[in-house]
Amino acid sequence: MATMSNSASKILQAEFKKLQQQPVEGFKIALEDDSDIFKWKVGLYGPPDTLYAGGYFRAIIKFPQDYPYSPPTFKFTTKMFHSNIYENGEVCISILHSPVNDPQSGELPSERWNPTQTVRTILLSVISLLNEPNTYSPANVDASVMYRRWKNSKGTDKEYEEIIRKQVLESRKDAEKEGVQVPMTVSEYCIKTRLPSKDSSASNDITDIFFDEDDDFGMNDDYEYEDNDDSESDNDDYGDDDSGAHDEN
Repeated sequence: MATMSNSASKILQAEFKKLQQQPVEGFKIALEDDSDIFKWKVGLYGPPDTLYAGGYFRAIIKFPQDYPYSPPTFKFTTKMFHSNIYENGEVCISILHSPVNDPQSGELPSERWNPTQTVRTILLSVISLLNEPNTYSPANVDASVMYRRWKNSKGTDKEYEEIIRKQVLESRKDAEKEGVQVPMTVSEYCIKTRLPSKDSSASNDITDIFFDEDDDFGMNDDYEYEDNDDSESDNDDYGDDDSGAHDEN
């Protein structure tokens, strides 16, 4: 067990270092305790042109001693009202489920965790989940029903939207306390020099998730990137990491 733990520690150290060098847009990461590589704290910025725009949502990722053979847990510490987030903040998403064959779950083993997954794919999956909730196997039934009603009404039913906006405003209080500047525009949120090219193997980054004009919950794909070599280096409690996500519950 000690050997497995040592191996997991080395893998996590390498992943943490890589995420500092090549951040995921919309995220900030740091260690909860510098002496514990198995517990990371995360700051997620709400993507522009979504209901979560302007929000700052905090979470904790806990890794098992046999990582990457078993999945970590991702738990929001900021209050979240979402179809695939439990009342205690834990995210329910396929990629974080152990790779067992469970026909009752409605998930294929291939949709679940496997040792080739990384923290980067988890972050991309979580940001995608905010954009496209899985309402067919919800962790929060009330949120699921309300989201579907809001979407079917084309936004005329405001109850769901008002709840999310209220949580966004609450989350900004934490950002202010920590001195965190929340990106409010697409140009502030997306940094071209930190995104892989569209034809690279990592092309499932933030541009693929939100730049879809047919998605009434995402961004407008008319936006044209500008180079931003003078991007701020953030020195708050969540380190200097930003980013985006993809996956279903």
